[in-house]
Order: sequence, then structure tokens, then C-alpha cells
Amino acid sequence: MGNRVVIALGGNALGNSPAEQLDLIKNTGKAIVDLIEGGHEVVITHGNGPQVGMIKVATDFSANKGGGTPEVPFPEASAMSQGYIGYHLQQALENEFTKRKLNKPCVSVITQTLVNADDEAFSNPTKPVGAFFSEEEAKKIEAETGHKFVEDSGRGWRWVVASPVPEKIVEAETIQQLVESGVVVISTGGGGIPVVDHDGVLEGVPAVIDKDRSAALMADQIGADKLVILTAVEKVAINFNKPDQQELSEMTVAEAQRHIADGQFAPGSMLPKIEACLNFVEGHADRTAIVTSLEKAGDAISGTAGTSITA
Repeated sequence: MGNRVVIALGGNALGNSPAEQLDLIKNTGKAIVDLIEGGHEVVITHGNGPQVGMIKVATDFSANKGGGTPEVPFPEASAMSQGYIGYHLQQALENEFTKRKLNKPCVSVITQTLVNADDEAFSNPTKPVGAFFSEEEAKKIEAETGHKFVEDSGRGWRWVVASPVPEKIVEAETIQQLVESGVVVISTGGGGIPVVDHDGVLEGVPAVIDKDRSAALMADQIGADKLVILTAVEKVAINFNKPDQQELSEMTVAEAQRHIADGQFAPGSMLPKIEACLNFVEGHADRTAIVTSLEKAGDAISGTAGTSITA
């Protein structure tokens, strides 16, 4: 019997430009269709860092350099990136279905993620987004808009936005209904479009949500059996890049928490993935979270590759 699986695609499964992405995504499509052919119900989530950045930089540049186009707000840029990444993924999957003579519907859902308007992340924005400006330009925009700008690695000044904790995937119920009716769903791109609830009225906010946390939340809300976070390595390692590096095939929640306390996982890369896995499995003996590479996804779900994390 197949599992209900949420697959979180890492940036390495997508490209930095539309052309590169369209090429890379063919392999992604093959690996995912292997799982579907194996009888699993699949929901796909994905990052959007380079893509939303490209859209925001291009539209900022045009708006600020006299191109005559309006500035595109960050939530709208996020929605645009979900749309075009979803289109590429749908196309790759549909082409692979046709090749294998599988009659399987596939759809992308533009997904909103509810965050708390009082999340402390909003008072301390840390994620640089969009175009690079000179200090003078940045200070001028800061004065006009109230946006916070920081100097980014000697490349210029950039707008920084918050990274709040995701609380609810707004469209999860609809996605669950689609999955139960046999549809392969692509959703929660880039962690979802961040929205806040003002007395029952949803409103988009400029923020970046951790995509793996949102994938774990989605998996929880739709009753998934497995969360598979795809990254550049086949297994999670401790003492990474040291002579005594050790790859892990399995971890319990307690073991993972001990490794986190020992500083084994880098904050910018592996740590958020492990934390997302813990969010999904903690207190649930029937759930498994897996960290592995795209190439090993099928083997990892059957238990012969990757790092499995259980309660």
C-alpha cells in the first residue's frame, strides 16, 4: 500500500533561470513519477528563492529606473514565482505521465500561509530580497516607505523582510480533497505567500517563510505519512566535512535534539530541515520524515537510503 507523501524540493532541483529550470526539472519529474508509479499519493512543495528574487529585482529595476512599470509588491512576486514554477513542474510531470501511459491529473495551487501579525520576526527582519541599491538610494526608499535596508556582502544595499513562523496552510483542506480524489498537487511554493488575518480578512505581507517548515505544516494538515525533504546530499551527517564525518541512516527525535544542542547542523542549511522534520514527527509514532537527495528519493521511501527521522 502506498503512502501519502509530501516532497519538499530543494533549490538544487530547480534552476536560477527559466531556461535552466525547465531543463533541470525533467529529472525532477522522472523521480517524482517513479514514486507515483509506486502507488504513493504525492504532494510537491518547492523553494522559490532565486525565482522570486529574479522577479522582484527585474520589476524593482524597471520601476525605479524609469521603465514605466509599477512596483510589484513582495507577496505578488511570490505568487508569480509559484505560478511559473508550478507550470514547469506540471509540464514535466504531465510529459512523463504521457511517456509512461499513466492517466494521472496534476495541478498547481497558489498557496497562502497564515502567519501571526505579532510574530517577533516582524520587529527584526533578516532576509534580504530584491534589487541592490546604492546607500543613497536605499536611504531615500527607506524614508519614503519605512522599509528596512541593509548592506549585503559588499554588493550594495537591499530590503530586508521578516521570516515569521508559519501557523496554517490556508488551502490545505482543498489540497487534501484533491489528493483524495487522485490528483498530484504542487503547492506551498517558497513556503507559501505570507498572509495575516485581520478579523477574518486575509492580507498579504512582505515576508519569507521557511519552505521546509511550511512543507512540514502542510504534511501535518493533510494527514501525510511521510515528509521527504530533498537536498544536495543523500544522508544527514554529523561532524560534517571533518575527518570523523559520520553519515546517519536513522535518528530519533531525542537523538536529533542532542545533535542540534551539540551544534552539528548548520543554521543556514541543514538545521531548518531537521527542525521541520521534528515538527512533523514529534508525538506521532506513525510518521516518518526523511532527508535525502532527489536521486535517492524512491529508495529512501522504501527504507534503503537517506536519513529517516522518527518519534
